[in-house]
This record gives sequence, C-alpha cells and structure tokens, in this order.
Amino acid sequence: MTERYKPNTTVACVIHCQGKFLLVEERIKGAIKFNQPAGHLEANESIIEACAREIVEETGLALSPQAIVGIYQFSASDELAFVRYTFCIELSEQRQALPLDSAIITTHWLSLAEIIALGSQLRSPLVVKSIADFVQQADKNHPSQHTPLSLLNVDYF
Repeated sequence: MTERYKPNTTVACVIHCQGKFLLVEERIKGAIKFNQPAGHLEANESIIEACAREIVEETGLALSPQAIVGIYQFSASDELAFVRYTFCIELSEQRQALPLDSAIITTHWLSLAEIIALGSQLRSPLVVKSIADFVQQADKNHPSQHTPLSLLNVDYF
C-alpha cells in the first residue's frame, strides 16, 4: 500500500500599500529567501488565526486578514508538498514592521517588479503567483473584489 499523501497546511498574507508589498527576508538552510509573512497551521487554531499569528510573529504588526486571494497546492519535491491558504490585507499607509521571529532578518516594502527581480531568492513561485492573483482580482473602483473570509468555515473554534 502506498503511503498516504500528507501535504503541509500553510498560510501566507499579501500585504499591500500604495503599490508596494510587504515581504520578509529570512534565512532558510543558510540561504537568504524572501516571502510573504507565512507559516504553518498549528493545532487548535483556525486558518485565519494562523495567518494573523504569523503576521505578528514575522512583522510585529497586529493585523487581521481581510480576504482570501487563493488556495494553492504546491510540491517543492516528491517528499515535500503544501496546501497554502493565501490571504490579503490592504493598508492605507505603510507601517514599520519589526519581526519578532528570530528567523526573520528584516522586512521590505517592494514593488511587484522588485519582487520579480529577486528571482531565485524567492521562497517559492507562490510569492509572485499570489501577488499577481491579488493584483488581477483588485478592481480600482472596488478593492474588496477578493474572496471573503466567510468562505472558510471556522465555527469549530
């Protein structure tokens, strides 16, 4: 019998303000990588709570997800796979982010072009994909065109 497929459940948040996106710079196995504030779902927390917790840990900002950008399935290798719930937050002004997590070196407000230019320094292809999806979904006259949080059933918590 084949071993059961068990992808990691992760969360991430596209944080946007005036054409810039908040990324974290982190050290992963000795290499510098850039990602949205992101991490794993922990026991006894909802997907939305996990996202809010990761934002605080990685940026020091107490922010709550406003909407869903997408749910992505990604295989980093034959042994490592993820189901990533990506949320978004639209801010009216950029805030200084001070990471609490020691694995985070610093944070950066970057344009999409600057993020794309990071290339192989991005943690995964989902960094650009989720930002591109966020931009595509955003309507200048109606910025709340993203999927509402109510899509996720969190009544069990």
